[in-house]
Amino acid sequence: MAYKQKLTFGLIVGTRDIFSAKLAVEARKTLLKKMEKLGYGYVILPASETATGAINDFNDGKKCAKLFSDKRESIDGVIIVLPNFSNELGIVNTLKLAKLDVPILVQACDDDNDKVDVYSRRDAFCGKISVCNNLYQYGIKFSDTSLHTYPLDSADFDKDVAKFAGICRVVNGLKNARIGAIGARPGAFQTVRASEKILQASGITVIPVDLSDIIGTASKIDNNAAELKTKLADIKAYGKIVSTANDTQIVKQAKFGIAVENWLQANEIDASTIECWDSLQNNYGCASCLTMSMLGEKLMPSACEVDITGSVSMYALLLASGNPPALLDWNNNFGQDRNKCVCTHCSNYPKSFMKNEPTIGSLDVLGTVLGQENTFGAVKGPVAAGDFTFFRASTDDPKGIIKSYVGEGKFTSDKYGMDGGIAVTAVTNLQQLLKHICKNGYEHHVAMTRGNVAPILEEAIGNYMGWSLYIHS
Repeated sequence: MAYKQKLTFGLIVGTRDIFSAKLAVEARKTLLKKMEKLGYGYVILPASETATGAINDFNDGKKCAKLFSDKRESIDGVIIVLPNFSNELGIVNTLKLAKLDVPILVQACDDDNDKVDVYSRRDAFCGKISVCNNLYQYGIKFSDTSLHTYPLDSADFDKDVAKFAGICRVVNGLKNARIGAIGARPGAFQTVRASEKILQASGITVIPVDLSDIIGTASKIDNNAAELKTKLADIKAYGKIVSTANDTQIVKQAKFGIAVENWLQANEIDASTIECWDSLQNNYGCASCLTMSMLGEKLMPSACEVDITGSVSMYALLLASGNPPALLDWNNNFGQDRNKCVCTHCSNYPKSFMKNEPTIGSLDVLGTVLGQENTFGAVKGPVAAGDFTFFRASTDDPKGIIKSYVGEGKFTSDKYGMDGGIAVTAVTNLQQLLKHICKNGYEHHVAMTRGNVAPILEEAIGNYMGWSLYIHS
């Protein structure tokens, strides 16, 4: 599942027959207007199917469950609105019978202090507790709103639905993710070993391909092919190519990019990871960084060194934010400032990560060993200042679980005299985070994306996916 722009929600408006039906009728109208204004699709039981157009009892719940089941493929999440106390049994049975296995948001409406007579009172404050109690009893996971109750026609609801949409994208995306593993893990990178079986238990499938298949496909691309000419133009428009690079190096890079992207599309891959050294350089003659960077900019994230769970981490951030993610190393201290560090890579950073137009050249460290002529394709430059979210998932094989950590920080405008992709980062209580990373055996790689989406991942990963999660603050 690529990043899905427009989501569709199953809608449940609750009611209880001892309360005013007018409250439910008004809430339904308000909710539908909200969905249309916010740009979401929706599935809701026709008003004519129940006495009030809302869900009251078990029979109403059966009707709604049937509709939701029939529309299963289009429903990304369910929003429950409680305009009054509402019959929790009608609601919980709707969800039990529908068996959608999607995130659920529970919202309840405020009472007005001057409207608490027997004809106007809502009691949704209390009813929400009863609904959540039943969801808990049935083992149905759900999300709460930012406030226990608030008016349905409010900015609070808009914000909560936007966050909920991000949660739905992450959960639904990860549960059906297809991760491409191109090549074998480099022998020196034992740190990024991962369990495909543990990932599969969460719905994440790894699809491998031998690097030689990609190299063989790339080598067979005709020099006059139209797709090669298009890719060469894309590369030249992507960044500033160093003057020392020759046409042969650029063509090799373009052919490799075509071969990778065609394989990803043919296999419906959501995110990938590539054997970026040193077989590719020794047997074909280019670096993979530029290809990975360009994929990332197209919202097809790609991780270094066959870091499968690094790729999963990048994909989760993409789903949460809609922004291109990158894979970085927690790499250097920044002088004596213990809440700053330098994150680097060769790099595979998407173009939008960079402060200026990126420079495209050869790998710096590996180029001295493997030869500058064999390592063209590194994307270099300082990362632009701004807020970011970091996330890392990892399979803990001895425990048989997926563990993870999440937090937020800032890219700074500090200069740092190192080659490659450079991101000077500031993270509050960084030393505490680093101790957690070391003590719990995490990789040196971390995924980052622009924006503040840690709360979305906290709910999606910790609640719905059920992974062990450390929330850094």
